Formats: sequence, structure tokens, C-alpha cells
Amino acid sequence: MKYQNILTNGKVQCTICPRECVLSENQSGFCHVRKSVNGQIILDTYGYNTGLAIDPIEKKPLYQFYPTTGVLSFGTLGCNMGCQFCQNWQTTKNKSNPKLLNKTSPEEIVEIALKYKCKSIAFTYNEPVIFFEYALDTARLCKRLGIQTVAVTSGFINPEPAREFFAYMDGANIDLKGFSQRFYGKNCLAKLQPVLDTIKYVCNETNCHVELTTMLIEGENDSEEELRAECQWILDNIGADIPLHFSAFFPRYKFENRKATEFPTLLKAYKIAKETGLHYVYTGNLTNTETSTTYCKNCGKGVIIRNGYQLLEYNLDYAGRCKFCGTQCDGRF
Repeated sequence: MKYQNILTNGKVQCTICPRECVLSENQSGFCHVRKSVNGQIILDTYGYNTGLAIDPIEKKPLYQFYPTTGVLSFGTLGCNMGCQFCQNWQTTKNKSNPKLLNKTSPEEIVEIALKYKCKSIAFTYNEPVIFFEYALDTARLCKRLGIQTVAVTSGFINPEPAREFFAYMDGANIDLKGFSQRFYGKNCLAKLQPVLDTIKYVCNETNCHVELTTMLIEGENDSEEELRAECQWILDNIGADIPLHFSAFFPRYKFENRKATEFPTLLKAYKIAKETGLHYVYTGNLTNTETSTTYCKNCGKGVIIRNGYQLLEYNLDYAGRCKFCGTQCDGRF
């Protein structure tokens, strides 16, 4: 097994993510699924998943990656983040026996995608970094058969495994959960800087199409100062052409007594991102056509007009160029 250090005291250190858990025999890491067995790290959930579903690619959310196509999605148990507001906490915090899940090999997953004519396969619902081997074995098969691969991830991964992982990803939505270490430390039990490093690496040094998502929780990560800092960092480090989604929070897990995000909060963030100079900004989880639409960065006309995940109007040619002015829309079409 890669990404481990064998220690002299009979323990083994997992190096897949910045937590770098040091484990005794039969002990699992923070993620619950990477475990020390016979002095080696194993993946308890390899070949087991919480179910497969065919989603619209926009649900990931990926708005500029083969719009309107179907994606076969799956995940497992556990997570290497400790988000107190987790929207999928029933699986990410679940410590039950993975053998009780659906057993589906990488070969079977790819066969299902081909059978239902899915353009891509997504590693999602929980953090794919922790089911690294299961995801990568599936992704390698996808590459041979012309199926696109998608990671929906928090980006909390060490640099060396990140290089291997994203070499096999065609698209990714990276969850930038906030833009302060205070928020990451208090509410995610994690660190911000490794996530920023991952985002810069994937955007600037790979061929993977990347979109970012920040779920806004009122009073936690939605201040004007923090939003402006995030958008300026994106502009300075990634550029104006990366799609950025602001999504609404709904009360879940340890934040079940908090109020849901209201649309004016999303709209405030949307306007700040646009004022900063980002070309492709969206709001999500609350339907609004104006802020779900992709606009041409040159002429400003709507080139992909949506109502939620529903396509209302498509004004790009076969190569992804604006039908009104001919400017290339950034993404995969």
C-alpha cells in the first residue's frame, strides 16, 4: 500500500492526507476506513459503496463540464474532515461494518456506466481521497474506455497522492468551505492551507477541469470581508475563469439548530465575486435562473440558461463558443 510510513514502534502512519494518523495494529484513522492491519494501511471499504445513482452533472455541481450529461455517482463511508455541518453525515460519520454496504467492483461500476450511457463517473457523496484505491482503480478503467472521471472533494490531501489522484481526474468540484483558518479549525477540525495548495496545484498544473463550491452558513463564513478575501485569492492565484458556486446550507448534524441560508446571503456573495472580476459565478441549492446562468465573459449574454438543474436555453456551438459573439466559453463541451 502506498502513502504510509512504517514506524519503529510497530505503528504505521497513513500519509494520504494532512492528518497523517499514526495507527496501532487494528486501529482506524480519523476517517474510520483506513486501518492498520499487519503493519500495513488497508482500505476497509474497498469494493463497497452506499449505492450508485445516475445524476445530472450539474448536481455535482459542475456547470461547465459536459452540461446536461448523465454521471454515475457513488461513495462509501467516512471522511477525513470533521465538518460540524455535514450535509451527508449519515454516511460520512457512519462507523458501521462496510461489508453491510453494496458490493460493486470497479469493473462492475464501469459496466453500469456504459450500459446507461453515462458520460462520466463521479466519486462523491463522501470524500474520495479516503477511498483513494477504490476510486483510482475505477478511474483507470474509465480512461481505457473513454469515460470521464469526476471527483467531488474537499481537497484535503497531501501533495504526493494528489499528483497521482488528479492525474486520473477529468473534472473536479473542490469544496472551499470557507476562507479562514478560524472557520476550518472550529467547524471542520481541519486546516485551510492544504486545501488552498491543492486548489492551486490542480488548477495550475493539471488538465483537470475545476469548479469551486463554498456553502455559506450565516454568521460563520459569510462576512463581506471573508468573501472578498476568498474571491481576490481565487483571482490572484487561479484566474478569473474558474467557476465558483455559492450554495445554501440546510440544518444538519451538529448544526441542526442553525437556520438555513437565505437567498439574499447567496446573492451578496454572488455580487462580490462578480465585482472582484470572476467571470463564472453561480448560486446553488436555492433555485434562481439569473444566478444559475452561464454568461459569456465577452458580450455578457446568457449562453447556458438554467432553472436549477433544468436547461432552459443553450447558446453555445459544438465547440463551446458563444453563438452571439464567438467567444470561447471556458470548460468542457
